Amino acid sequence: MTENYTRSTAPISTEPYFVESASLADPSYDYQLDDLENDTDGQLDKDSHLVPLSLSVSEAIAQMLAELGISYAFGVSGGAMATLWGALSNSPIKVVHCRHEGGAAFAAVEAYFASNRPVVAFTTAGPGLTNSLTGLFAARDEGAKVVLLSACTSAPQRGRWAIQETSTYTLPSSGVFTSGALFNYATTVESAEQLPQIFRSLALGLSQAGGFVAHLSIPTGVQTSSLNISLPRLDLSHSLATPSEETISKCVQLLSEGPFAIWVGFGARDAAEEIRSLAERTGAAVMCSPRGKGIFPENHPQFVGVTGLGGHASVMKYMQEQPPLRTLVLGTRLGEPTSFWSSSMVPPGGFVHVDIDPKVPGVAYPAAETLPIQSDVRMFLKALLKHFPESPGSTTPSLPHPEREPINPGSDLVRPEVLMDAIQRAIVEGSDAVVLAESGNSFTWATHLLRIDRPNRYRVSTGVGSMGHMVAGVVGAAQARHGKAVAIVGDGSMLMNSEISTAVKYQIPAVWIVLNDARYNMCHQGMSMLGLQGADATIPQADFVMIACGMGAVGIRVERESDVQAALEAAIASPVPFVLDVIIDPTPLAPSGARNKSLQAQGVTSSPAKKKQVSFPMV
Repeated sequence: MTENYTRSTAPISTEPYFVESASLADPSYDYQLDDLENDTDGQLDKDSHLVPLSLSVSEAIAQMLAELGISYAFGVSGGAMATLWGALSNSPIKVVHCRHEGGAAFAAVEAYFASNRPVVAFTTAGPGLTNSLTGLFAARDEGAKVVLLSACTSAPQRGRWAIQETSTYTLPSSGVFTSGALFNYATTVESAEQLPQIFRSLALGLSQAGGFVAHLSIPTGVQTSSLNISLPRLDLSHSLATPSEETISKCVQLLSEGPFAIWVGFGARDAAEEIRSLAERTGAAVMCSPRGKGIFPENHPQFVGVTGLGGHASVMKYMQEQPPLRTLVLGTRLGEPTSFWSSSMVPPGGFVHVDIDPKVPGVAYPAAETLPIQSDVRMFLKALLKHFPESPGSTTPSLPHPEREPINPGSDLVRPEVLMDAIQRAIVEGSDAVVLAESGNSFTWATHLLRIDRPNRYRVSTGVGSMGHMVAGVVGAAQARHGKAVAIVGDGSMLMNSEISTAVKYQIPAVWIVLNDARYNMCHQGMSMLGLQGADATIPQADFVMIACGMGAVGIRVERESDVQAALEAAIASPVPFVLDVIIDPTPLAPSGARNKSLQAQGVTSSPAKKKQVSFPMV
């Protein structure tokens, strides 16, 4: 259905650092480019933004990115982009030289979420570019703001078998060098004269709500060319779209017809205060997606649990025993990792679905009645709260909550639930560190067992879910927040894409907690649960402390549960990169049974599961 919107305008700051907008639901903008004349002395004055004539394209790009508020660049060097690398290194941007382009891209993604400021990833030609693409795929899916700078082959050399040739002769143009599914904006810089338009396009893209992933491909020869035009000072204004009063009134009517639940997603992370106010004023039950953990405190009496992968059976208990008439969905796509598309999650009256992306509402559950509202979640809630005044006399019915399984006395190996219990005490409650959980069993154990009580403390990747994302991303998170970041990872991921050496070089206080069970255990357990035999997911057990020490980090290997707490306290107190190698018991079944049910529903041949699973949903 078509929504009506009221519009207000707000100027973007002209301070040296770019200020992100509160929201941008409408992709149209009003903007003005000042007509500037070249200043023969090549100096900047208060009314112009003139680049000195002696500046190279690479230096101009570095300056341009710094003025867009970019503070960090993660990448790997190479001859084809030597000039650009040098320009970044001599700019105000802090350059972190990584060990792999994929790791650099993942670090850039998590640096964005740790700082809420756009980040650069940079690569050389050929494999440098292609190695980074998985991380950029994750950036687009996660909603990060990342600008990729890559080198490509200069025009005169294209098609002549240049070293690491990067051109349409060797790579598809569509999708890699053009805007589309992977990049919101992509272009090849063939001349210096393009930079003013590129500057404007980047500024517009980075100012909008939601993610923005851009790719500037700069030929080696162009990088060194001189810039003899000025880059403009941008006087931009943009529209903030908010639902009309008519739309808000419709929402109030629907939500007042009976009890409703609030389903919180990652896109609502800036609206924690408003979500709590709405819940407490109305008595609504609150649940969240895996990425939404902590936006609403998990220790709050109105919190019923996490949905989706690694989620809680208490959510399904609530939906079955105290079903809401409607569910207000805030900033989540309700995709497979969040809902498993379970029909049990569809309330009788359907959804009121708020998202900044108009393509989201109604897609995951196309048959469910859905009122779609395109808006920034925080702005929507501020408008909605005016119609739900505080009611001190209102009472909230008793709601089901996630329950912890009792932990029996000791084991020969460290059980995952014992490790998570210790992480809760030593790291979640005992520090301000951000916690990142890697894809696989690390994701499901952490999501299911940790309890997060405030926003921006917990990070998982659900859509792409690449192994190696958080192993490398923890370096970007710790660097950008100037403090501790802890990655809970599997041994398979740790062997795949570690950036320990990068953390050592820059003394970044990252911590890796490795669930070392000598196998890809999600695959191992999943194949068993699905009744598929013969595939071997085991790997030789590695000594990650020895590996870490060989790179200059420090670490502790833990083989007994009685040693876990002290080791975690040492890790969180360490001022240098730290690896905690935990020899984990591989036999406890991770809370991922609903994933296996989803695979079965999609046609994977299986035999009945013999062991009880505790994952959401219990259907």
